[in-house]
Amino acid sequence: MHRTNPLARLSHFARVRLYAASVAVSGLFCLVGCSHRDTTPTIATSADRPMPRPTLPGDAPAPVVSAVVSAAPPDLPPGYRTSDETNSIDVFRLAAPSTVFVTQSRIVVDYFAGTTSEVPAGSGSGFIWDTKGHVVTNFHVIRGAQALSVTLQDHRTFEADVVGAEPRKDIAVLQIKGAPAEGLVPIRVYDHNVNLEVGQKTLAIGNPFGLDQTLTTGVISALGRQVDGIGGVTIRDMVQTDAAINPGNSGGPLLDSSARLIGMNTMIFSRSGSSAGIGFAVPVSSIRRVVPQIIEFGKAKQVGLGVQIDPSQRLEQRAGIKGVIVLSLVPGGPAEKAGLQGITKTARGLSLGDVIVGVNDAAVTDYDDLYNTLDRFNAGDQVKIWVLRNEQRVSADITLVDIP
Repeated sequence: MHRTNPLARLSHFARVRLYAASVAVSGLFCLVGCSHRDTTPTIATSADRPMPRPTLPGDAPAPVVSAVVSAAPPDLPPGYRTSDETNSIDVFRLAAPSTVFVTQSRIVVDYFAGTTSEVPAGSGSGFIWDTKGHVVTNFHVIRGAQALSVTLQDHRTFEADVVGAEPRKDIAVLQIKGAPAEGLVPIRVYDHNVNLEVGQKTLAIGNPFGLDQTLTTGVISALGRQVDGIGGVTIRDMVQTDAAINPGNSGGPLLDSSARLIGMNTMIFSRSGSSAGIGFAVPVSSIRRVVPQIIEFGKAKQVGLGVQIDPSQRLEQRAGIKGVIVLSLVPGGPAEKAGLQGITKTARGLSLGDVIVGVNDAAVTDYDDLYNTLDRFNAGDQVKIWVLRNEQRVSADITLVDIP
């Protein structure tokens, strides 16, 4: 007689429940001390897929799978600021009182009405140098001005006079008239040479488009840039920054994270006239050297060789000569004592003398090279001058002197 398996008559769901009950009973026997032996029968589903083995006592706990819920971050405390934000705020608070607004005016004559009036002709920024009222700005900010005024951070405005300027560095110094010393906050300046690094933070304060006391931040993008200045020579060793600099920022301070001066914002490279992230600043090394000279002498001191030359170099351009032609010698000067020769008259006309082509190891191809090379030295320093004389390269040792 054929016997049928009673489990076969059960539905799939009933078989699963029966299997679970048998597992529970087996587990109960194990809990009272019997030695457990896995005798669990294998029950196939209708799809012939084996059921997973249940977790038994003594097995490692199965991993708990739960839905991942992203919890909202805790609230930040009111007024929370990053360390970089705090530094920018501190620098602005320290340097803003030292930054001023420079406005130039010109006299307009109405010949028909027979009257004159003073109208604004341009504006820029500047910074207070000392408690005596000296203000440093760009030469191009005050060039051609017939009247100047300086507005402090507290919005007090004073008239100002030009003390002196060095156009070849685009630096000018003004003197505020009538400003009390206790109301003047000088800019912080390093008293030693500072090593700047590409990537370090920069902060620019100024009055772009006439907007009062604006702060922009960035980094030093490059060092040692050469930019054509308005004084006829390139301004070298310029600091390039990506801090936004716009018209009106000229003459304002470029600062580091310690609120100390590292440059004076001078110009931007832009096709639209607005900031394109490429701004240039006169380095603080030039400012520290030139400004005290202007305050003391009314101009920047310049060293020379005791020769007469033509900065416009019309003769060199006409003759296609690379170098600087010595036109004549200053009587009793160091060049005359060293035996240099200038242009002389002959029966056939003028005879070319020496052409300066080098100073020490630096090549001189034009007046720009000669000026910027000698600008690194002081009066009393001795340099080796290289000249072309009758197509021969000769040298002479010359002690530099101040140009009167």
